[in-house]
Formats: sequence, structure tokens, C-alpha cells
Amino acid sequence: MKRTLLAALTAAALAPLAAHATVGYFSHGYGLKAKGMGGVGIALPQDAMAPASNPAGLGFVDNRIDFGVDWFKPNRSSEVVGNGAGLNGSNNGNGTKDYFIPEFGISRSFGKNMALGLVVYGNGGMNTTYNRSPFTAFGGTSPAGVDLIQMFIAPTIAWKPSPNHSFGLSLNFAYQRFSADGLNSFAGISSDAANLTNRGDDDATGWGLKLGWTGKVTNAVTLGATYQTKTRMSKFDKYKGLFAEQGDFDIPEHYGLGISVQATPKLTLAGDIQQINYGKVQAVGNPADCLFTGACRLGQSGGGGFGWRNTTVYKLGLSYAWSKDLVLRAGYVTLRQPIPANQTFFNILAPGVVEDHLTLGGTWSLSPTRELTIGYMHAFKKKINGAGSIPAGFGGGNANLQMNQNSLGVAFGWKM
Repeated sequence: MKRTLLAALTAAALAPLAAHATVGYFSHGYGLKAKGMGGVGIALPQDAMAPASNPAGLGFVDNRIDFGVDWFKPNRSSEVVGNGAGLNGSNNGNGTKDYFIPEFGISRSFGKNMALGLVVYGNGGMNTTYNRSPFTAFGGTSPAGVDLIQMFIAPTIAWKPSPNHSFGLSLNFAYQRFSADGLNSFAGISSDAANLTNRGDDDATGWGLKLGWTGKVTNAVTLGATYQTKTRMSKFDKYKGLFAEQGDFDIPEHYGLGISVQATPKLTLAGDIQQINYGKVQAVGNPADCLFTGACRLGQSGGGGFGWRNTTVYKLGLSYAWSKDLVLRAGYVTLRQPIPANQTFFNILAPGVVEDHLTLGGTWSLSPTRELTIGYMHAFKKKINGAGSIPAGFGGGNANLQMNQNSLGVAFGWKM
């Protein structure tokens, strides 16, 4: 067991080497069991990864270790039409095609009403690599693109004042890594062109809190609620000429409600509603419009950003105990993608536009203490046609964005 734990921790430490984006640049869920059920987890703790969805879920989890890895394959592209400055054409952003996203969780109960745990998981996905720059006509160099990665390490405590109710708290240590290349075209609208592009990797760290409650209100119905504060991060100094507030890139607050229903002894139904406030982080939410009118510049306080709006995510899932050794899962996720049609030009760099997702999964008991879980996700192709999104100074026209995604993961669980 000690060797297993050491191997899992080592692999989990590599989480920042992954990228994942299904609901904006957040994952649709955390833990392969949850991912196979549409990402639901606020009111349905299933393994030691539960605190990533709701820290209170830790109070209803066995003593166990869970470790998994998800193979993520996004397909992103852009198209420029009606442009008078030579930008017209299709652009493939898949210079990097495959990503591997590790996850790790451990849970341990102490007495009748206390549990401690640790989860390691990642976000990311403001990621493109254009081997041929979409901005060549304006001096952009190749390759061009951006890469944002986020990792969370979250020690968690849960307290159960009664057998049916749990309150949880996670202290989230967040790590970010970012790089940008080929953005020379935007030097004229940057407040610090020397720290705009081609500066290599830069790191940022910060802390935040995640709170939650899970309650079994009847024998068949469980409810849950969770809130994560905005995580205030240190600045990307190498890119203070790109992100508003001189390189500030905080992680947005998000919160949600969940319900799970034991419909029959074998069938469980669950649903989550999650709100992600991308628009309240200036680097992400500030519109780019002011950049092209001369009212602001990249990198300055109140400067232009990617124009993302807040979004609400709806998740539905079911699990069915086919036998004592096999549980099958399915789910569906939908949202209004966060990029308005008039903000697509700058988001050629970050076309996170998918909306509808289908998920499947299953868990096999290998022994009384060990289990194997798989989870699959397909995000259906979504195309956003820009509405006059390219400013006249760049030749006018529309920037159209398109993306679809697939992921396939496997996880192992050990009950202690």
C-alpha cells in the first residue's frame, strides 16, 4: 500500500502537465465515476475525489485511495471570412492533439463524525497551437497560440453533526502555468509589448476556499450545495502586457446545487446546476472592444480581455447496478458557451465553445477492496459564427470558432 500511495502521489504531481476544457476552461466533472455520470457530484459522493465537487461529500466516503488518468483529445479550429486584410481562410489549432490528465484522492475517517482527505485535480484548456499563425497578414509569427493550465491541491475536512448531514471545507492551493506565442500582431495595442508574447512558461500561485453541505433529507433523496471563492492568484509577470491588471489571472468563483435520488435499489438519478462567473475575472471577462477603439490597451488596469460571460452548467446522470460487481453510468451536460458572437476574434486563441456533452462509464469490482472505473465523454461539435467580430483596423469580417472533444479515462480505487 505504501508503494501504491507513493506512485499515485508522484503521478498526481504531474497534473499541471495536462489541459482540459469542456465547460469553458473547467472540466465537466472530477473523478472518473462522476465524469461517467455527466460530472454530477454535488449531492452524490462516490469516491475519494468527491471533495473536488463538494467537500462535504467526504463525510460519506469510505477510507480509500483513488487514482486515475484521462486521455483528452480536443479538436479546435477557426475560420475568417469577409476580411479585407488577408486573414481569410481556415486555421487548424491542433498543433498539440493529445493530453493526459491525472487525478488523485485519499479519504480517511476519524471517529464517528470527522473525515480528512486530499484531492489533486486540474483545469485548463485555454489552449491552441496553430502551426501556421492565423495572424500572419499582420506580422504574427508561427507557431501561434496560448496554453493555460491549472492545478488544485485541496486538503479537506468534513464534519458530520448527525449521521445524515455533512459540512465540508477545502483549502485550495492553486497553481497556474501559462505561455503565449506568435501574438506579435497585437503589440500595437499592448501596454507592455515586451511582455506580450514568446516569453516561455510563467507560473502563478494562490489560495482559495471551497465550502459545502450534503444532506440525506429522506431515505431516497440527498441534496447538496457548494461554493468556491474567487481564487486570487499572483501575476503572470512575463505576460503583463497581455492580461488585464498587469498579468492578473484569477480563478473565478463558482457555486452549485445538486440532488441525487435512489429511484430503485439499483437505479440512482442525479443532477447538478453549476454557476461559473468567468465574467468577474477581468483578464477573461473584459470585452476586447475597447482595444480596437483606442479606449484601452492589453495589460493595463481595465484593459481588454477575452470577453467571456458568466455561464450556467446543467448536469444530469444515472447509475445502474447491473450486478454486485458491475455499475453502469451515463450522463448529459449542457450550457450556454461563454463566448459572445461579437468577441470571437481574440478567442481564435481560446475557442472554448462546446455546449452539449454525452458521457458513459462503468465500475467493475475486482475484489472486495479494489475496483476499476472507466469514463468516456464526447462534446458535440459547436460552431460560433462571429458577428462583425473583426475590427475595421484588422480588415473587418467575421471570425468563426469551432470545437468538439473526446476523452477516455481509467481509474483504480482501493478501500483501506
